[in-house]
Amino acid sequence: MSTAPGGNEREHGGTDAGPPVVWDFSTNANACGPAPQALARVRAAAHGRYPDPVYTELRAALARWHGVEPERIVVAASASEAIMRLSAWCARQGWRRVWLPRHGYGEYRHAAHVWGLCTVDDPVQAHLAWLCEPNSPLGQDESPETVMRVLARPCPVVVADLAYAPLRLQGRAVLDDGVRRHLWQLWSPNKALGLTGVRAAYLVAPAHVAQDALAALQALAPSWPLGADGVALLHAWVQPDVQRWLQATLPTLAQWRQALVDGLRHRGWQVLDSVAPFVCARPSRPPEVGRLRAAGIKLRDATSFGLPGWWRLSAQPPQALEALWQALDEDGRPHVALHRPRRVGDVPAAEVSR
Repeated sequence: MSTAPGGNEREHGGTDAGPPVVWDFSTNANACGPAPQALARVRAAAHGRYPDPVYTELRAALARWHGVEPERIVVAASASEAIMRLSAWCARQGWRRVWLPRHGYGEYRHAAHVWGLCTVDDPVQAHLAWLCEPNSPLGQDESPETVMRVLARPCPVVVADLAYAPLRLQGRAVLDDGVRRHLWQLWSPNKALGLTGVRAAYLVAPAHVAQDALAALQALAPSWPLGADGVALLHAWVQPDVQRWLQATLPTLAQWRQALVDGLRHRGWQVLDSVAPFVCARPSRPPEVGRLRAAGIKLRDATSFGLPGWWRLSAQPPQALEALWQALDEDGRPHVALHRPRRVGDVPAAEVSR
């Protein structure tokens, strides 16, 4: 956990200052990882010298992968850094209105706060709009109606955060290739590859963005935003063997997610639908977080996402699930079968806000 200016706390899954985490359900990293081919490239990276300051080869490789010109690739230190930089760039243009998902990554709101952007309820009024599919914490698709409204009126910057797109387990994306080409695309493949400790991301700018605008966005970055390990990760991302590994993990993740859902429902948790390898769930009583952490287990409290009483849990291997079930069952609470999973939109507002 880190502290934002003004005393606002930013919460994230993964490692924090608490006890060591053995079974980490709080992070959305691919639990089948790390991807061995990507890890080998990261370990073999040239750590003894600076990378190319303009990342010529890397941007060319990413451009080929996406079928765009290299000038449209903007490398970033992480997805969070890209969010902060895009928000700063919009503020410098005098664009002050931002539209945020109702339940979404806290960095969107934090960046808006830092750069003095005001949030609006209607995406049609926004200068900057954030979409994410599958989204976090819910693991659900974007609303087609929301996407249509965002695209109905030209908005200077509409961003598709695609951190979890490579981890989709079912269904067809609303933000498909035909829609994405009109948007800014934000890619951070370290989650999909199970290498969240390597910070690296990039933006793909839509074709209509002028070169001077791209140059201004590039100029807002510090020198060498990516180190050797980040460069190696992004090079690995577009390799066929790495993509084959990723695709091969999806059936396993789907099985682990189903086992997670079944076990939670059996223990009286309400579980929402998800197309990703993580779910949001709510127990009848709050879990004893301290005792779980003492057992080496961490969950992600969804309160900071605007979902108090809910928890985000990621699909994990069987031994992690066994540890979780043992810890939850020690409470001695009765197991109650729940009704069918529901989307947040199906849950009455009063019920969600409790």
